[in-house]
Amino acid sequence: MTTTSPATRLGDGASKRARTLVTPEGLALPLTVGSKGARAGALILDLVILLVGTIIVFVALYAIGFGLFDLEASEANPVMQVVMIVVILFGFLARYGYFLWFELGPRAATPGKRLVGLRVAARDGGRLTAEMVIARNLVRDAEVFLPAFFLLGGGQEAGIAGWAAFIWLAVFVLFPFFNRDALRAGDLVAGTWVVEASRLKLKDAMSLAPDRADTYRFGEAELAVYGEHELQVLEKVLREDRPQALREVAEAITGKIGWQLGEGDEREFLEAFYAALRGHLEGNMRFGKRKRDKFS
Repeated sequence: MTTTSPATRLGDGASKRARTLVTPEGLALPLTVGSKGARAGALILDLVILLVGTIIVFVALYAIGFGLFDLEASEANPVMQVVMIVVILFGFLARYGYFLWFELGPRAATPGKRLVGLRVAARDGGRLTAEMVIARNLVRDAEVFLPAFFLLGGGQEAGIAGWAAFIWLAVFVLFPFFNRDALRAGDLVAGTWVVEASRLKLKDAMSLAPDRADTYRFGEAELAVYGEHELQVLEKVLREDRPQALREVAEAITGKIGWQLGEGDEREFLEAFYAALRGHLEGNMRFGKRKRDKFS
């Protein structure tokens, strides 16, 4: 579930794109929807990477094939036929596999999105699933690739069909301009959106009473459920010190790790969990292991 952040009243572009995402555990996480310009730039970068990669593969296969067999280039040449088949297969797999591989990865972002600071996320606050990523990328064919290929292949000379393809392409290209979250049709179908990917790093530790971390003992499995992002959210809740928020977050965490908490022990428990989780994450970092969030 998402709500509009109070920051949206400030009037600048970033504030208008600010949202608050409520996770299934009841935690409120602030995020910023990616701008239309950034999303367009990311797609252009990805298409350039795909085009350059395809050209490199084609040239490499051409050089290898004719270097080994020293045959003339012609359509009847079996080496040329194999090269063309491989290039066609590579283009097909690259077109689908590129986006699926990177968006299903731990960063949920293609190289183009990473360069402009974006990532794909589930709009319900849950985990980004393979079904969501597949759906949003399959719909891209109907949105962009099919009408674009038709136009580039001579559809502009096809009269009414050409104009229909142009209008179809224009409608879907402009679709993000007509909803406040800049969603593509593929995002609506898949239940996803593209948000700014903040660069996470642990802040300086909060000052806690020396006995807080010793009141409760947490095991590896209990601390492994959360990462750096959740640690920062927990720190914010502790700093704000609002009783209702402390109670809701404590209930969410205890439900996640299978604990029961007494009435009035929320802040003491959260301070202990914060100290233990921070120590756990920092210890893992020293061994080159990072857990950015609960989905990692």
